[in-house]
Amino acid sequence: MKVTRKSQRRGSKLKWLVACLMATTGCTQAKQFHFNDSWDSAPSYHASLATQIEYPNVHSNLIPQVAGAPRPLTIENPSELPAREMQLDEAIELALANSDILRTLGGSVVQTPLATRTNFDPAITESNPLSGVEAALSAFDTQATGQLFWQVNDRPNNVRINPILQQFQRPVLQQTNTQFNYELAKRTATGARFAARHNIAYDLTNTPNRLFSSAYTGWFEAEYRQPLMRGAGVDFNRIAGPNSTIGQYNGVLIARVNTDITLADFEQGIITFINDVETAYWELHFAYHNLETIVAGRKSALLTWQRVKELQKVGMRGGEQATLAQASANYYTFDVNVRDALSGTNGLYASEQRLRYLMGLPPTDGQLIKPTSQPMDGEVVFDWDSALSDALTRRVEIRRQKWNIKRRELEMLAARLNRKPTLDFLGLYRYRGLGDALIDNYDSNNSGNSLYQDIFSGQYQEWQAGVEFSHPVGFRQASAAVANARWNLARETALLEEQELRISHDLSNASRLVARAYQLMQSNYNRQDADRTQVYYLQERVEAGLDNINFLLQAQQQLATSQSAYFRSLTDYQLALRDFHREKGSLLNYNQVGLSEGAWPAPAYQDAVEHGRFFAPRSNPEQVEVPSPLSSGGFNPAH
Repeated sequence: MKVTRKSQRRGSKLKWLVACLMATTGCTQAKQFHFNDSWDSAPSYHASLATQIEYPNVHSNLIPQVAGAPRPLTIENPSELPAREMQLDEAIELALANSDILRTLGGSVVQTPLATRTNFDPAITESNPLSGVEAALSAFDTQATGQLFWQVNDRPNNVRINPILQQFQRPVLQQTNTQFNYELAKRTATGARFAARHNIAYDLTNTPNRLFSSAYTGWFEAEYRQPLMRGAGVDFNRIAGPNSTIGQYNGVLIARVNTDITLADFEQGIITFINDVETAYWELHFAYHNLETIVAGRKSALLTWQRVKELQKVGMRGGEQATLAQASANYYTFDVNVRDALSGTNGLYASEQRLRYLMGLPPTDGQLIKPTSQPMDGEVVFDWDSALSDALTRRVEIRRQKWNIKRRELEMLAARLNRKPTLDFLGLYRYRGLGDALIDNYDSNNSGNSLYQDIFSGQYQEWQAGVEFSHPVGFRQASAAVANARWNLARETALLEEQELRISHDLSNASRLVARAYQLMQSNYNRQDADRTQVYYLQERVEAGLDNINFLLQAQQQLATSQSAYFRSLTDYQLALRDFHREKGSLLNYNQVGLSEGAWPAPAYQDAVEHGRFFAPRSNPEQVEVPSPLSSGGFNPAH
């Protein structure tokens, strides 16, 4: 690219111009403030105060059982610790009783407390002052508003005094005003608004040609406003709420659906919690048997080691130094496995502590929980058609998604009702009055003696009736709201179909795992029985000097492995049965756990009885128009 001399001169001028502008505007890098840059070398109080990390002033409720928990178990002999025998249903009952927080094995309430489900979640949703049921009902509460103001005016008038009209002119306006307004307004489910108002105005002024120098004026009035198109009807006001804007749905039905969705989320949290408790219980059951198996293997290895030592002492065959080393290595291999099975990551003490955490117990309390429920070892066969039908109707995820669809259907209905012009009927009736006094019975026949005397005489009455009409040309926003509601409904319906497909696959997989776990349990039982027989005969042949000790040592390790595998498969069979009930939606019934909403306060029952006396069955229910029900009745998980 060729650059001419003229362009070079322009570039030089541009550089000088930029430099001048930077110099005049002070375009310099901002200097960072440091406490050490102070002219005084003495330390400042604010240097430490502004950068310190503070601790909140909140009372700490330390649980004595937690704050005073003994040190954790590590290498103690579990047989020397007092055992606390516990059935599975007892563990679940204790866990539910101690769990305001629904604990999970995989989650962390320390790092992510906001994502943790609690027993308080349904109540928090129900009592939400912005979106709860009571908040939605409050839109129909009677509203009382009032105003009371005093005002004094003292201002010059821009007038020229005429000697002839002097008595009708005032160079200075002097006035004292008092204004009182009070209104009671009530919204109804049809969208109508009733209002009763009372206004009083007091005026004391130096204005000439007045009947009273100080006068009270006021009125009583009643107003009725009824939407005839947009905002009218029980359905719209129950879904969107009165005075709602397009696209906002905050009615009592939407709040009710949100509460039911929260209840479904809470039920899902209970199911996950019970699932984790049962997992921890059976894992602890396996940890006990796994430890017993490895301890028995170590004992057998120790006897073999001692036998080889005896042969070495008498100089018999089989007491060679290599054989002794093999026997000792086999023993220490078992000893390492025993210590890992006792205090390892998945050992006895760790498994017991996980169950303790889920049950809300301190890490240690001097006792060792010991599961006593007997595992199911018989074959369980499920009816596939019945199980699939239950899964597609009883799963809490399905019920929750159907509530989402119901909410979208309600929003669709409200969006369509919103696509109408605003046409309101307005009616108003008023009683007016004027008086020198507010209340005075001195001369009841004199008109204008007092304000209330004039109002109640009924001499001055006014009324107004008419309609108000408005609408946006084209209804663009309302039409967009209808389209948005339609797409939301289509999305939720598609999600329900996908959930049903996924649940059928998950149930099929759970059924297959139940059959697999049972077959593995049978095979591992026969395997460990064969290994036990093998160890027995190899022990005799080694003691008779007919076989090498290597075969016996391998058989001992194989027996411990097969016994551990049998108890592992027995535990997996229990968990597979649990998983099938979870996928079928019957885990709570399987563990005999029931959910119900809390009882009403005692005055609520009394109010229900009193109001129920005025209710009577409809003589002609087919001729009575009622809003469509939100739900199809109570959900019974036992059916």
